[in-house]
Amino acid sequence: MFMRFERMSRLKSFEMPTIVKHGVGVIKHTGEEVKKLGVNKVLLVTDPGVKKAGLIDPVVASLKEAQIEVVIFDRVEPNPSIYIVADGTNVYLDENCDGLVAVGGGSSMDTAKAIGVEVVHGEPVLEYEAAEGKKPLSKRIPPLTTIPTTAGTGSEVTQWAVITDPNRQFKFNVGGPLIAAHLTIIDPELHVSMPPHITAATGIDALSHAIECYTCHYAQPMTDAVALLAIEYVAKYLRRAVANGKDIEARYAMSHAAMLAGLSYGSESAGAAHAMAQTLGGIIPVAHGQCVAALLGPVMEYNWMGEPEKYARIAQAMGVNIHGMSVEEAAKAAVKAVYQLVRDVEIPTLEEQGVPADMIPRLAQEAYNDPQTIGNPRDIDVQGYEWIYRRCFNLEPSTIEENSKSMVSV
Repeated sequence: MFMRFERMSRLKSFEMPTIVKHGVGVIKHTGEEVKKLGVNKVLLVTDPGVKKAGLIDPVVASLKEAQIEVVIFDRVEPNPSIYIVADGTNVYLDENCDGLVAVGGGSSMDTAKAIGVEVVHGEPVLEYEAAEGKKPLSKRIPPLTTIPTTAGTGSEVTQWAVITDPNRQFKFNVGGPLIAAHLTIIDPELHVSMPPHITAATGIDALSHAIECYTCHYAQPMTDAVALLAIEYVAKYLRRAVANGKDIEARYAMSHAAMLAGLSYGSESAGAAHAMAQTLGGIIPVAHGQCVAALLGPVMEYNWMGEPEKYARIAQAMGVNIHGMSVEEAAKAAVKAVYQLVRDVEIPTLEEQGVPADMIPRLAQEAYNDPQTIGNPRDIDVQGYEWIYRRCFNLEPSTIEENSKSMVSV
């Protein structure tokens, strides 16, 4: 009881520095909206796949129509490194840009944020690593517009950038309101070409943000509200988006789910699933969305006892009829519903993603060292992380009874 009161009494805050504009086909307004930010020449940050798919074309056309010069930096890669960021910073400065536009998934948006940090501070982004207690950000990044082409990371509205330091095989966070995008433009038409496996992985990533932020120690009413709606949207629409990529209603709803889940971070962080996925991604080049999606069920199976009432509410948001259930039964039903969704959208296991089981001791230790461990709703140590990893590889039996009363109706 004392610890719960202590968590309630800590100073909490919620800031939303990013203007959100959205709608079907609104990408055509990009130029006029970026112009309002006082920008005349942008560095457009993206990855080769997004460029090849033609997703930046309407953005570039709209920017040029508004008489904004465009310099394209299309070298972003998954789990972007400090070196990619430095390359982008050099191009920005050499070309005398005065604003940033990021088009793509979380990697492109995080890279653009990190470039912004280096541009205004004149130092490598590594100097502002949050976990190491280094320098806090002191200057607002240049005007940044984020345009997501996936529905998962929520980086379009989060106050964080996740960057990889290859020298340490480590992914670190840089964050605070000063790094957030000034504007995000969300257009589901940019999402319809997303392949099913990416739709699935990014969608479960959004779900993991919402569930972790709803149940973590940093939760507060404003983040709870957006997290619950994000969970409801994912439960209702992700299967549809995976099954029919041109289902614009499902795409629109999932784009909102990702954005709302991103807002659920507030100014804080998440829990064990992201501590595990982030540290794992720094060691093995796995896609973040698929990785965290494979981890979410086992993490929830471990965590439900820490916040059983909230887990029962998650079950409702997932479409479970919890009438007549005890809190414990409903909490476990939430875990089962997430396991079922992960199976339905065919998320590959960690083993299928190339993660070897013999790395569990190292991976567990690295996860425990991650600062997001502090937010986890159930106390966890290295042995707890090892249990979750073993559960991912089916080296531990399920603790969720199969005769639960859950009925999912989504």
